Amino acid sequence: MEIEKVLKSRLLPAVVLDNAEQALPLAEALLKGGLNVIEITLRTPAALAGIRLVKQRFPEMVLGAGTLLTADQVAASVDAGAIFGVAPGLDSDVVAAAQRQGMALIPGVMTPTEICQALKMNCKVLKFFPAATAGGVKMLGALAGPFAHAGVKFVPTGGIHAQNMCEYLALPEVTAVGGSWMVTKALVSQGKWSEIETLTREACKLALSAR
Repeated sequence: MEIEKVLKSRLLPAVVLDNAEQALPLAEALLKGGLNVIEITLRTPAALAGIRLVKQRFPEMVLGAGTLLTADQVAASVDAGAIFGVAPGLDSDVVAAAQRQGMALIPGVMTPTEICQALKMNCKVLKFFPAATAGGVKMLGALAGPFAHAGVKFVPTGGIHAQNMCEYLALPEVTAVGGSWMVTKALVSQGKWSEIETLTREACKLALSAR
């Protein structure tokens, strides 16, 4: 699947699971809130099992694996059912593995040099991370300018929330924003699925207003 289709909602919720069983009510809450995409980060042992469960129960959900650091993690994620991946940095082994597996990958960048390297690897949709710490909207706008003619698009993550997401989405080079404000670890661990649904619905409305 092309990454642009993955990000058509302009929102990419990044989730940390304490246990795999949380994945199903979480995916259901997102779908009820109007969002059919999820990035389950490989920060806990429950991640791959969670991806498998969602794949089986909610085939309409566009499943992604996040925090990909190795080629082995790419292979395991694809095997579990992930169709796209997100990496915090730009690692040639991870990029090559994703391309071999047919996985749409959003690698992380923060500098012009990294963007140039990403282009050499044929990666044009890039995660700007950590967005807020790296200079926020102003930094991303300045960084994106020299690469706009090359078709580079960005998914800023890190410090994105409901109050600032539209500032990022207003940039023509931003195709989507990533974050966890609607699926925080606290909300997930406490099973506050109705609150997640409400926050997701509100985020979807904000994303639509920023088009």
